[in-house]
Amino acid sequence: MISRTIIKKIKELVKLYPVLTLTGPRQSGKTTLLKKMFPEYAYYSLEDPDTRMYAATDPRKFLSSGKKGMIIDEAQQMPELFSYIQGIVDDKGKEGMFILSGSHNFLLLEKITQSLAGRVAVLKLMPFSLRELAFKKYPMQDYETYLFKGFYPRMYDKKISPADFYPYYLQTYIERDVRLIRNITDQSAFIRFIKLLAGRAGQLLNITSLSNDCGISQITCKEWLSILEASYIIYLLMPHHKNYNKRLVKMPKIYFHDTGLLCYLLGIKSTNQLSTHYAIGSLFENFIMNEFMKYSYHHGAEPAYYFWRDKMQKEIDLLIENGHVLIPVEIKSGKTFNYEYFKQVNYWNKLSGNNSENSYMVYGGNKNLSTSSGHVISWKNMEQLMKYAFNKKQ
Repeated sequence: MISRTIIKKIKELVKLYPVLTLTGPRQSGKTTLLKKMFPEYAYYSLEDPDTRMYAATDPRKFLSSGKKGMIIDEAQQMPELFSYIQGIVDDKGKEGMFILSGSHNFLLLEKITQSLAGRVAVLKLMPFSLRELAFKKYPMQDYETYLFKGFYPRMYDKKISPADFYPYYLQTYIERDVRLIRNITDQSAFIRFIKLLAGRAGQLLNITSLSNDCGISQITCKEWLSILEASYIIYLLMPHHKNYNKRLVKMPKIYFHDTGLLCYLLGIKSTNQLSTHYAIGSLFENFIMNEFMKYSYHHGAEPAYYFWRDKMQKEIDLLIENGHVLIPVEIKSGKTFNYEYFKQVNYWNKLSGNNSENSYMVYGGNKNLSTSSGHVISWKNMEQLMKYAFNKKQ
C-alpha cells in the first residue's frame, strides 16, 4: 500500500475527537486507508443492504458492536444514525469511538453539522499526490503521463489503463452517486453538461454561456454544478477580492479534481495527443492546482487559494493567502523557461507592492532557478514551494 500523507493528521485528530469523518471522491482510497490504520475497529459499509437493515432495525445494538471502535463507511446512507452517535459519545466521553466515511460531501457534512457539531473532526482524502507516488515506486518522468493517467489509487494498485477505468467510473458515478443526491431524468444531458465543463477547465465559469450551450436553464445549471462539487468531481477557485484600484472579474474558475477523468472527458486517447492538444495549458494548470489542493487537505487545512484577474485580462493563476501575506504563483506548461512567463507576476507585483523574493512560477521543465523576477520551480519540486507557503510567518 502506498503511504498517504493524511495518516499523520488522522492519528492526531482521532486522539482529540470522539468522531472522525473522512470524505473525498469515490475510489480515492478511504476504505483501504481506514482498514489499514484501524484493524481493531469493527468495519461496516452501509451500502450493504443487510448492514443497512441491521442498523435501521436496532441502531443502538448496531452502534455498540464495535468494542474498540467502529468504522461506518458510506455513512450518508443513514443520517438518522448520527443522533444515536451523539448520545453515545456524550455519554461515554471517549475519543476515537467512531470513524465515518463517505463520498458525498454535501449530504454527509450537512447531517453531521446538525447532529455532531463540536464532536467531530472532518478530513478530506483526495486521490494520490505526486509526492505519495514518487515516495513509493512511481518516479516522476514526464508530466504528460500523470495528466493522462490521473491519480486514482486503483490505476496504480491494479495497473488499470485509463481506457478501462474512466468510462466505468463515470457510469458508476451517475448511477449511484448522482441519483442519491438528486434524481436526474435526462442523463444524456447531464453527461453533455460534464463534457462541456471539461472544455472549460481552468477558465472562468460563465453560467449563462454554459446553460445556453447545454440547452438547460440557469437554475438547472447551478444545481448540476452543486452536484458535481458535492461528489468531488469539480471544484471552483474564487477570485481574490482585493482589486488594487482595478475592476475585477467576479466569476470563479472551474477545475476537475482529477486530470485523468478530465482527459477522458476531453476525448484524449493517449499521452501522445497531449503535447499538441489545445487544452494542454489548462490541463497542466489544473494538475498543478490539484497538487496544492491535496497538500492542504492532506494536512488538515482548508485551502486559502484564489486567482486574480482584472477587466484588462491581466491575471495571476494562483494567489496563496497566508495570513496577511499573498504569494503569487504563475503556472506554465512549457518545458523551457522564458522570462515572459513572469510578465503577469511583474504587473501584479507593481500594483500590490509585493517583491520578487515572494513570487513564483511553476513550469513543465526540470530545473529550479532564481531570477530577478522571482523563483522558477519545476513541477517535480512543488513540495518546497508548498512548505514555504504554509510555514511562512504571518
